[in-house]
Amino acid sequence: MSQQTALRSPAAAPSIGTRLDRMPVTPMHRSLTAVVGVGLLFDTFENNLSGTISKVLQGEFAFDGTTLKLVLASAFIGQFIGSLVLGRVADRYGRRRAFLINLALYSGFSLLGAFSPNAAWLIVTRFFAGVGIGAEQSLSDCYLADVLPARARGRYTAWAYTLAFCGVPAVGFAALWLVPLSPLGFDGWRWLFVIGALGSAVVWGLRRRLIESPRWLASQGRTQEAEQIVARMEAGVPATAMARAHTEDEAAQGTASAAETPRAEPRDRGFKVVFQARFRRRTTMLWLFASLSAVGYYGFGALAPQVLAAKGYGIVTGLGFTAVSFIGYPIGSLISVPIMDRFERKWLVALTAAVMALCGLGFAHAGSAALVVTFGVLYTLVSNVFSTVSHVYLAEQYPTHIRAAATGLAYSLSKLSAAALPFILLPVLQDHGPGAMFTTIGAAMAVLVLTVAVLGGRTTGVSMDRD
Repeated sequence: MSQQTALRSPAAAPSIGTRLDRMPVTPMHRSLTAVVGVGLLFDTFENNLSGTISKVLQGEFAFDGTTLKLVLASAFIGQFIGSLVLGRVADRYGRRRAFLINLALYSGFSLLGAFSPNAAWLIVTRFFAGVGIGAEQSLSDCYLADVLPARARGRYTAWAYTLAFCGVPAVGFAALWLVPLSPLGFDGWRWLFVIGALGSAVVWGLRRRLIESPRWLASQGRTQEAEQIVARMEAGVPATAMARAHTEDEAAQGTASAAETPRAEPRDRGFKVVFQARFRRRTTMLWLFASLSAVGYYGFGALAPQVLAAKGYGIVTGLGFTAVSFIGYPIGSLISVPIMDRFERKWLVALTAAVMALCGLGFAHAGSAALVVTFGVLYTLVSNVFSTVSHVYLAEQYPTHIRAAATGLAYSLSKLSAAALPFILLPVLQDHGPGAMFTTIGAAMAVLVLTVAVLGGRTTGVSMDRD
């Protein structure tokens, strides 16, 4: 076999993964995590924009009930398509290239949304912005799973999402500040779209400097490029730290080496690969999990202003309560940092989903402003421990060569589920009140807990090169 052929052999891929996993956390790891986190910040800003100002938009364009549902659902329908399409792009053409495409899409169409003259324009631009937004989280999760060492993967992904979810209270407080104003004669709510678009454009520039995933390069047979990137990362590690990591790694692999032989990754890339016998249980669990998680997570974030209106609070007061409640999002992600790699992730997912259901019922039945805010903050706090753990857990299920597409497929189901929420939960809210709506959400969370507990596998600290 020629030297060139040997370098491009997929069987060399595990050596790249082993070197990445045994590496201590370097300044480059921290830099990559920060760049991904800033991009996610504007993603969460965009994701919560329509829901946060839904009552404002309803008054601006005199929406009827059907149009309101379409406005809330349009971005999620776009996200469904984006998760499917750009996940395939990431597996075929690279994580970095997919990042640049999705950022360009949601930056451009969010800016166009700022100039919406009517509801139809808003719905169309939110749909196309959603195509870009839909891929952001799954691409980020897969990229971080690819480049971070196994023992720090959960913790540093949690740091990225702690930064990311600062975007949720940011949109809440920005709406509270700008909605009553018209800076430069331009309606305050329109400035929110401009802020999101310009921030995403800045991140696009930062992401042009991202390295490509060495694991992805190795899975494509581009081993020499992967070697060069990993060598550059290792060059920033002190010799003593690297030697210690090598020793620990050799000891950990001593008993496994006889039982495991590195083998070439299969080249199947279609969506049908997730139904192969080795992935079938994981896929069933993930699809149910992704579909149900959107009910609990977006059921609050997208509909909280509508729930507060149903409780009798005015638009500005409701925006204030929503903004304060949203403070729980980054706090929840921050809380997840020290626990992410200490406890098995499947049980963290199940526990936080159960607590979300209880906090939702408390929010629904809260009879005073203090209780509304208390349960609102508790709900968002717990839901973001749940969300951050979920992002890591989903990205840990599949091998590198299908990770982005397969994870994107599961994400797409969560977006489709989120798109259906206004058509399911709003009628329950309008006809039966907040208690019935959050009882419905609680039932979905109960099924999710059962699904993960029975079908979910253990992933904490496990190498990303496993099947």
